[in-house]
Amino acid sequence: MTLTTGTGPLSRTPGSSNYTIDGPAHRILIEPSPKRVRVEVAGEIVADTTAALMLHETGLLPVYYFPLGDIRHDLLRPTDHHTTCPFKGEASYWSLTAAARVEENLVWTYPEPLDEVAAIAGHAAFYLDRADAVYEESVRLIGRPRDPYHRVDTMRSDRSVRVSVNGEVIAETTRPMAVFETGVPPRWYIPRADVRAGRLEPSDTVTVCPYKGVATYWSLGDGPADVAWEYAEPLPEATGLPDHLCFLGDDVTTDVAI
Repeated sequence: MTLTTGTGPLSRTPGSSNYTIDGPAHRILIEPSPKRVRVEVAGEIVADTTAALMLHETGLLPVYYFPLGDIRHDLLRPTDHHTTCPFKGEASYWSLTAAARVEENLVWTYPEPLDEVAAIAGHAAFYLDRADAVYEESVRLIGRPRDPYHRVDTMRSDRSVRVSVNGEVIAETTRPMAVFETGVPPRWYIPRADVRAGRLEPSDTVTVCPYKGVATYWSLGDGPADVAWEYAEPLPEATGLPDHLCFLGDDVTTDVAI
């Protein structure tokens, strides 16, 4: 999806175009982020910057790099851990200790990055999924950093949509919500009132989408698990999705007609 995956211009399989991008098959784009970004661990703000860089890399999700001067070095301890990236160079790691909690090798930096990515010199990145909270401005980040080139369009539709699970019609509507998301096939969300009552049971599965919010799942009572999900409190990009279910899975067939 977006710049670096799917059919994006920096992906391994870019879409058809009337131009070419000269360079290696593996590409990196580094650009400044205009957002204030903060990282919190064990009640401590361990990084706070208005000068973060966002690194986009072929086949990978975007990563924030923080200026070293905007990171709490008093909480960091260098380790012997090193990794090598053929596109960026050799990375060194730091562990972080805050409020007696230790996060091993939480932070990495490229002390001498390759010339092609010299912009990340003097910067470091975090495994943000191991932080307690990440804020963009005053908004807590849900999931991973949001790609500024990723788009979600949520639209009311009057198409006819029928959903079957193993041949049994579970839902049918002429008033779906259509979600068109960068790099993802269209998804059709069915009003709860147009789903067969009593056939679905709540699941314990929960997933997080940084663009739509927290999804909870439903299973077929006597059939496959997690055949549907919903966003009860979606993010602004997905308004209109409460009380709507989307179905997907090997046992699920979704027929869409004009």
